[in-house]
Amino acid sequence: MRVGYTSVVGSDDIEMHVLPFGHDEAGRRGLTGAGTIAALATRSGDELTQRCPRLAELLPGLRAALAVQRAEQPPTRVRLDQLDADERGLLADILGEGEVSGIVALPDRRVAQIQESVFAGLWRVRIEGEGGAPALDYLEIGAIPEIAARAAQDFPAADITIGEPPEGAMNVMPVLAEIRERMAAHRAGAASHVINFTLLPMNPADMAHLTATLGNGPIQLYSRGYGSCRVLATGARHVWSVQYLNAMDTPILDTIEVGDAPTAVRAADEDFQDSAERLGEIIEAYFA
Repeated sequence: MRVGYTSVVGSDDIEMHVLPFGHDEAGRRGLTGAGTIAALATRSGDELTQRCPRLAELLPGLRAALAVQRAEQPPTRVRLDQLDADERGLLADILGEGEVSGIVALPDRRVAQIQESVFAGLWRVRIEGEGGAPALDYLEIGAIPEIAARAAQDFPAADITIGEPPEGAMNVMPVLAEIRERMAAHRAGAASHVINFTLLPMNPADMAHLTATLGNGPIQLYSRGYGSCRVLATGARHVWSVQYLNAMDTPILDTIEVGDAPTAVRAADEDFQDSAERLGEIIEAYFA
């Protein structure tokens, strides 16, 4: 299934045009694992601490928060407004860009951009400024940023209206009935229910009716971990379109998940511990 955002005259749908993190930081480029170490290795620890004292104080706090975070706990937010431009730039080098990125449409028509760092479970969140105001930019430690979790709960409808089947429909009506039943039964923290369209015969009329019934949601996420994965919230609460893609961006596994945010875009308990250890190695090597 494929849902997305469009811009329609007289509609509340939103057309997404989101610039990447750091687009307004001239000359900067995104770094990952090896690039982070290469950037830091060109400067001595003493120089880094002297030029970026507030960042040097911030990093141990991030490591400590990662070490105690658990997937089921609420995220921990870390403000960045105390950092100057040099410190923000170095922080961007250290964080790099991890596997998961995406956007969240907010009720006031602003857009939040989220990017997981190379330290799984440590996210950077940027929200468009309103009326020319500076963007809100902060870090968050958790399974998934709170702004995405809240949008998935608050924006979509709690129920769906199942209309008459379209001409030529095969299986869409029992699928919609199953989705509706699972929506009502789902409880936070419970395992997701998966409907696999790769194994279930659904013709174009089925898919068109399914898409029209579920509608568009406020969240688009993309994971480039062990194989690419596209995760889109629908307009029905707890209902997600999850597609696993090949190298040509062609879906090889097309599913609906009814539940909390899919595991493909969530950090797990072991991720936090691993990230704390790896961030600790950078702190000890370049800031101790």
